[in-house]
Amino acid sequence: MATGMTISRAAERAGVGVETIRFYERRGLIEQPVRPRTGGYRFYDTEVVERIRFIRQGQELGFSLREIAELLSLRADPGADCGDVRTQAVSKREEVDRKIAQLQHIRSALDELIATCPGGGALRACTIIDAMAGRRATKALRPSGKRVGQNRTTKGQDVKTATFKIDGMHCDGCARTIEALVSTEPGVRKATVSFKAREARILFDPQVRNEDQLAAAIRKAGYSVASQ
Repeated sequence: MATGMTISRAAERAGVGVETIRFYERRGLIEQPVRPRTGGYRFYDTEVVERIRFIRQGQELGFSLREIAELLSLRADPGADCGDVRTQAVSKREEVDRKIAQLQHIRSALDELIATCPGGGALRACTIIDAMAGRRATKALRPSGKRVGQNRTTKGQDVKTATFKIDGMHCDGCARTIEALVSTEPGVRKATVSFKAREARILFDPQVRNEDQLAAAIRKAGYSVASQ
């Protein structure tokens, strides 16, 4: 096929690498040209280039190579109906929708982990590590939709604020570490820790947690605490 193209030229025209063409040949997606009897290069025609482009476009749309092979068979079948192709396209769109929903679920979980991460301090208080280790669940990953560190309360339920003086903090990262740890305690609505004031203010549900338990949670992190 003296008027054809070498594999490198065909690859250039199709916008792929030479190895991609060879891979498609091994998968049976395109037919490898016969080598000339006189020897030399195999030559590819424009139809092969168009077929390669079709495969690449199918991959970009999310079709697997197996699905693309089915589409190529339909394309070559004079008796095939456009409805067959539409059915495959609809099926692929549904699959994409499922993947999008899954990715949005993952993004929501990551957003929550990033928002609750103290951003510094002791690694033992890292909410991201805890979640990956299965020691902490995020709102997006819990079937009940209940977020760790928060408790549902009835309207008008009493809450209480406790203030603790803390010793042993060395930086703002320590304060964020304590906030993150205390926030995971059942019944805690909000925890605010100031490194400058050496102080923690905790809003909590007294029916779920008491001040001694909150102080114990802070001491467990390695800090000294005294209630005011």
